[in-house]
This record gives sequence, C-alpha cells and structure tokens, in this order.
Amino acid sequence: MKTKNYFISAIIIIALSAYFYSCSSKSDLSKDTDAASKVYVAPGSHDEFYGLFSGGFSGQMTVYGLPSGRLLKVIPVFSQQAENGWGYTEETKPMLETSYGFIPWDDAHHPQLSMTNSNPDGRWVFINGNNTPRIARIDLSSFRTTEIIEIPNSSGNHSSPFCTENTEYVVAGTRFSVPTPNKDVPISTYKENFKGNLSFIKVDKDNGRMNLEFQIRMPGFNYDLSRAGKAASKDWVFFSCYNSEQANTLLEVNASQNDKDFIAAINWRLAEKYLKEGKAKDEPGKYRHNVWNDDVHSATSTEKNGVKVLYPQDCPGLVYLIPTPKSPHGCDVDPSGEYIAASGKLAALIPVFSFSKMQKAVQEKKFDSDVEGIPILNYEAVLAGEVQNPGLGPLHTEFDGNGYGYTSMFLSSEIVKWKIGTWEVVDRIPTYYSIGHLMIPGGDAAKPWGKYVVALNKITKDRYLPTGPELTHSAQLYDISGDKMKLLLDFPTNGEPHYAQAIHADLVKPNSKKIYKLENNKHPHATLNEKDVKVVREGNIVRVYMTTIRSHFMPDMIEGIKVGDIVYWHITNLEQDWDIPHGFAVMGAQNSEALIMPGETQTIVWKPERVGIFPFYCSDFCSALHQEMQGYIRVSAADSKTEITFNKGQ
Repeated sequence: MKTKNYFISAIIIIALSAYFYSCSSKSDLSKDTDAASKVYVAPGSHDEFYGLFSGGFSGQMTVYGLPSGRLLKVIPVFSQQAENGWGYTEETKPMLETSYGFIPWDDAHHPQLSMTNSNPDGRWVFINGNNTPRIARIDLSSFRTTEIIEIPNSSGNHSSPFCTENTEYVVAGTRFSVPTPNKDVPISTYKENFKGNLSFIKVDKDNGRMNLEFQIRMPGFNYDLSRAGKAASKDWVFFSCYNSEQANTLLEVNASQNDKDFIAAINWRLAEKYLKEGKAKDEPGKYRHNVWNDDVHSATSTEKNGVKVLYPQDCPGLVYLIPTPKSPHGCDVDPSGEYIAASGKLAALIPVFSFSKMQKAVQEKKFDSDVEGIPILNYEAVLAGEVQNPGLGPLHTEFDGNGYGYTSMFLSSEIVKWKIGTWEVVDRIPTYYSIGHLMIPGGDAAKPWGKYVVALNKITKDRYLPTGPELTHSAQLYDISGDKMKLLLDFPTNGEPHYAQAIHADLVKPNSKKIYKLENNKHPHATLNEKDVKVVREGNIVRVYMTTIRSHFMPDMIEGIKVGDIVYWHITNLEQDWDIPHGFAVMGAQNSEALIMPGETQTIVWKPERVGIFPFYCSDFCSALHQEMQGYIRVSAADSKTEITFNKGQ
C-alpha cells in the first residue's frame, strides 16, 4: 500500500510540475527596463563579486564576474585541460593521481570558500570530487588548484567540502554507503555490512594544507549536504541524510517509505576531545595526497594508508539525529546560527529547527528511539517552525542577512522567499527552468552581502539558441535588495553549475598574484638565463632546457633527435611582466600544449615516431611578432649518427 501511495503521489507531483513548468515558460519577468543598467559593468570597470561556480561533470570550476555574468576563467581541478596543459605537463600530472591510479576526471559539485569567523576571507576555495572521492583546494591568489586529497572508505563524495567557523575543518559525507573496509559481500546484506563515513579534513590555518584527521562511522544511510553552525552552534556540523530505510535497489521507491529521514548533528569539538582521549580506532584506508609547490612549480603525490575512526556508540553526545521530511537535500544554517532549515524534496513544507531547542531536548533526553546507538530527537521538541506550502520540491536554502530565507523549488521552478521567525512566504518568482541550488553572495555566512540571488538551473530549453540535443545550463541573477525579487540577467554556464559561491572582489583582488619571481624559481630543470640553454642526451632520453621571452624561443633550432627518443621540453618563461604567459606546442605531440606563466617552468614530453623536420611555436599571442615566435626540431632515423646540435642565438 505504501508503494502504491508513493506512485500516486509521484504522478501528482509530476503533473503539477508539468503545469508549473508550462506556466513558467509562458511568463517573462525580464521586462524591468532598469534590469540592463543594474548588471552593466562599463568597459575597464570591474564586477563587484567573484562568482565561483562548480563545473559539475566537467570536473572544473568556473569564475564569473557578478553582476555582469562575464566568464573570467576556467580552473581545471579534477580534469585535464589542453588549454594550459593541466594534467598533461609532467609538473601537473601528480595532481590527478589516486589510489586507483591516474584519474583525469571527476564530478565537481560544491565550492566552499574558506572562512574566518563564519565569513568568507578570500584565501582559498575548496571543491569536491564526487566520483572518486576527493577534495581540492584552490588558492585564490593564483586561481590554481594547489592541493587534492583523496578520501578513503567513502563513495560518492557529494556532501562535501563544507567548512567550519574558522576553516578548522572541511567535512565530507559519503553519498553511497559501502562496506568498510570494502569487501566482497552480497549487496542484499546492505543493512548488515554497509556503513556511511563522515570525514573531517583538518586545514592548516596558515598555509591551507589538508590532513585527514578522523572519520565517524555512521549507519548505512545516504549522506547529503552539510553546513557548519555559527555563534552558539559553531562547534557543530549538520548533515542531511536520506535512505533511512537502508534500501539497496530502486531508491526512488524503496528509499521513500519512511515518513521521516534525518539531519545528523555532529559535535566536532567533542570529537576532537574523544580523539585526544584515544577513543578512535586505527583502521585501514588507502588514499593519495597531492600537493602543488610554487617554489618548484611542480606537484608531488604521496600514498597514505590508515585513518582514525570514531564510533558514536562509544562516544556519548557525539551525534544526534533530527527527524526531517523524507529525502532531504538542503541542510542550511541561518546567519545567527540558531536555525537549521531542512528541505525534504518530497515534502510540502520546510521545517526549521532550533539549535537552542535541540540543546534543551538533549538535556531533557527527549529521544524517540535510536539508530545503532545514536539518539533520535523528538521532532516537535526541536522544531522552531514550518514554512507551509512553499512550492514543489524544496531543495536548498540560503539567507540574505536581513531576516529572510530563500529556497529553491525544483519541481515548481521557482525561488521562494520566507521570513525567519514567522515562517511565512512573502515572495516567489519563477526560474527558467528546474532550479537546483541557489546562491546568495555570502548566503551561508554570518554576514551575507544579500544583494543578489543566483538560480542554478538544470533545463534551458527555448531560453537560448539551440545547439543540438544538448543545451547549455544556465544561471539567472535576481535582485533581492527590495521587497520583491526581480530577474536581472540570464547567462549560460560551463558544464553543470551544480552550486556556486560568491565573494566580494575587494577580498580577493588585492592579493592576486601577477608573476612568479625568477629568483624564487627552484624547479630542478629551470633555465633562468638564455646563455644557459642546452640540450642533453642521456641514452634515449633527451632534455631540452629552453627559455621563452617576447618574441623567440632559445634554442629555436635543434638537430640530432632520433626516432624512439623521449624528449623532455623543460621551458622557462623569462618574462617578469603581468599577463604575459607563453605557450609551447610541437607538431606530433600526443598530449597538449604547455602554457607557462611569467617566471615559471613547465615540462612537456614528446616522443617522435617518424623522421623529418617538425616545427614548434608559441600558442598564446604575446606580441606583434608572435607569428615569428617559432623553431624547428630535426628528427633522424633511430640508427642515425647525427649529433645533438642547437643554437644559442648566434
């Protein structure tokens, strides 16, 4: 009967969704004649915010200016990028190593800005790799990925990498519970053998270096989004989780049987105490830790094994479960740290829980039951209020700092604004179409900027010029500075913009790196002066120590290379001027170009397979004589007696 009722409910939801979709497609809120002026950024002027957007299945992160919607940069994170050689050059390949080997792709969902006092500080942005569980850290002074840590005993790293008040930790949950340690067991033994692990990655406050500090072994649920507390709740993190049924097949039916799923409330400060007291168990877990070093312009990959694991049943007060409507996605903490909004995708309301009521319920032991020794708090005892009839498919909430929450409604394709305290809906506006996450600049912080909300939409049919079966994904910018939300701008996005964060430009611009100083270049194959260029043979290994500067390579003529050689091009950009990278491309290369920043050294490997003369050239326009920036390499037969020769500009 439950399954039958579920399908009837699903049909009703789909029908209503189609109705709202149809209505939305026929309406147009872009007729505000002042909209263009509100997003216009004059030539030579800068946007107010950096928007940091996940690339979803592209494995990248994109940077947009807001409010203009102008694409500023694509940052390769978990994916190779031929544009700049990321994952192709010898220096960057180690960044994509995992315990499974070299994996040059992932599914990047949730950017998270580093925090100080629960506000973005402009130092770093973290992002998750969903498929092969990883967390990356991007340095906002260079907009380059500088660290990637793999997460063992985890699968489907979706609920990641949300950070605590002062970036003490970034946290990660497992979407797919798995046997831990992973082993060959019947999938039908899910309830007996499958567990969920919550990982706490400690972040060095000075240099950002990450370390897998501990994991918490949880029941075999699916763990979704997380947010850390603030102020009174700052020592806690809250994870939404679903599949409390612990089903292992057809989850759209079998994981929707229970009336309630949970928010898992974790006292991470207490976890630290238990860790120091020796409560954690040492367990196996193989993973890779990859770190970029700016001094040597290279990355290293280190294999690690082992993790400390805390079990809630051995650690009283560590974890509590808060019942919430089924299949929650969002789990969002308001700027005061008092309220936790939970969005059940199949619910017709948004429950908002009170942290102070939660503390009182714990003290008074208002527990309904437990799961594997973890107490389940009474729903009414911790409830602050319910936002009634917000729309269909509540997904994710952020806050404007002015007393309002904004929730995305996936099925009814709209953003709903509601008032904290009274829980009444005060405004709603259509999105085009099927909004997933939304983002307010600083919307997860203690002090949001609260000027805009950005809708991150999954479907865009009829909004843009068609491009075959696959259409662009889309972001929409709304003005929320007044009582009513106003649509200002649509702009296409790269990949799937699953989630985004934004930060005021003044927190990032002053620290933006312009060059890498040559005197600090410690790359083992750097050539810091044209007079030191050379070509060295070591058996069938040939190393070309090359420099590049406007508008020539040195050397730009090389002979004596043979079929079967392995040629390492170690190229140093001698420029010390901002925005003058040089590219290097050679005919027949089986990887990509290299894009070398001022003062940097990068390496491309080339394996000639035929005799002849092969040109190389600068692939990034650098001066009026860019076309003249080229050279030749002569490849002779494998048994040739031709000696290595090269020019030094004479």
